[in-house]
Amino acid sequence: MSLLSRLFGRKSDPSSPPAGARSEEYKGFAITPAPIKEGGQYRVAARIEKDGRGHDLVRADQTASLEDATAISLSKAKQMIDEQGDRLFGP
Repeated sequence: MSLLSRLFGRKSDPSSPPAGARSEEYKGFAITPAPIKEGGQYRVAARIEKDGRGHDLVRADQTASLEDATAISLSKAKQMIDEQGDRLFGP
């Protein structure tokens, strides 16, 4: 690990869910919550997949609790699915 990585930390990759993350099925989509740790907070993030296609949801929202970030990530992903459906994956 380089000196800069140790000083500033590494950014989490939202496409790789944290160990132990469980996917949830919702309206034919698979949602995997993947909150990103940033300092002492967790950024709301999730991976939404369907039929081999995927979308990484990353929000500006942050919370101090991993459990809260996971719950909010699921809620926001469901909201996006309700609003956009298959349009999440582009044209």
